[in-house]
Amino acid sequence: MIERITKTDAEWRSLLTEEQYLITRRKGTEPPFCGAFYDHKKDGTYYCVCCGLPLFSSDHKFISGTGWPSFFQPIAEDHILYRPDNSYGMRRTEISCARCDAHLGHVFEDGPLPTGKRYCINSVSLRFEPITIKENA
Repeated sequence: MIERITKTDAEWRSLLTEEQYLITRRKGTEPPFCGAFYDHKKDGTYYCVCCGLPLFSSDHKFISGTGWPSFFQPIAEDHILYRPDNSYGMRRTEISCARCDAHLGHVFEDGPLPTGKRYCINSVSLRFEPITIKENA
């Protein structure tokens, strides 16, 4: 079970940029093809920008052509919360960080094997840490 992090709106505003706040705390969406990670190809781990929970691995990233970073699975199922989202006349599944409830994006059933899922994520919701190779001393 993931231990939850809860902060006041003022606390989140003081910790995040305006864009991070609007997307993660107010369920916004960044425009396609402009986020830092939509065409990102480095090896590493993507973490929640709000609380640092590891969410996605570069090993599970794929090019979806949608303009947002897309993954076929999360690092761990219990790191993601799933909720129905019927806004804008669409039936979708919103995904959020299980630790702090940051809005990440949506998951769709049109991804590649092995899962058939496409986790479509706002770059602003993520922080990336590359894999570092340690040399023997």
